[in-house]
Amino acid sequence: MRVLVVGAGRMGAIRVEDLVADQRVSEVVVTNRNPERAQKLAATWGATALPWEEATAPVADAVVVAVGTDAHDHILGGVLPQGIPVLCEKPIALTLEDTAAAIDLAERSGSRMFIGFQRRFDEDIRGIYDTVHSGAIGTLYSMSMDSRDHEPSTKEFLAGSGGIFRDLHVHDFDLVRWITGSNIATVYATRQVREFPDYAEFDDGDISAISLTTESGVQVVISGARHDALGHDVRMEAFGSKDSVTAGLNPRTPLRTIGADLGVNTTPYTGFVDRFREAFRNETRAFVSFAAGEIDNPTPPESALESLRVAIACEESIRTGAGVAVSDIS
Repeated sequence: MRVLVVGAGRMGAIRVEDLVADQRVSEVVVTNRNPERAQKLAATWGATALPWEEATAPVADAVVVAVGTDAHDHILGGVLPQGIPVLCEKPIALTLEDTAAAIDLAERSGSRMFIGFQRRFDEDIRGIYDTVHSGAIGTLYSMSMDSRDHEPSTKEFLAGSGGIFRDLHVHDFDLVRWITGSNIATVYATRQVREFPDYAEFDDGDISAISLTTESGVQVVISGARHDALGHDVRMEAFGSKDSVTAGLNPRTPLRTIGADLGVNTTPYTGFVDRFREAFRNETRAFVSFAAGEIDNPTPPESALESLRVAIACEESIRTGAGVAVSDIS
């Protein structure tokens, strides 16, 4: 299998490294708007560099779209009509209209699109999913989630990120839908700038809090932050009638305990790549299996569409100061 990776930044480098390590992949091809970056990445991992002008040419059996969101439309518009499997890093687009258009193009072209929601491939988070779906947790009462970046975003990133709900919390919304097996019905969100004024320039916040309820009745509380002094912290808990389980609490969790030594905060995670490196590896392997027709799609494009819908509902809640029915977002 020949796989093209479009993008030679942080995510592109991760995908190239993991694809090269997969024996089912015969060749990895890399392209980037900056040709020197593509050539350097290709040389590092024994891949092949391709001119940017050929990024949408039919040159591979599968494609990984790992460029900035502003370039997704151009790349997807060229590769989806080829009818080949595509791994698209989230988000597909920053609007529901553009996301739906890409999904429609994929369906009309017979191209199967796999969305980069790597948290589904974290072994501990998967363990919560298995506990819920096996029935071992009993009736799922509620969930709590924490998503906190270590270092605040740069201005360049903020300009195109879409904001804290569309960029950071779409991962949480995807997990809620995946774990509960239910769409999200209502949301109430708050957002503040507490420490970093750059966020205010982009009508964004450096902290957030969300209360939501699924259509099946599960209540979820989500806490978010763009800065955590101790490290990158992503944790979650699920509470049921038979069991309570947690994911993300381990010796590397950036958390200082008071009153008891729980053995955490030993070598804290420094960023999302550090926190989810094994999950990315699992995800890339799953994409190769998907592209080879060995498994069904574990992260279908509708997951990106519906998670974006919830993010926009959060923004509407911020605007109105009230709870919002997700079904009203169209």
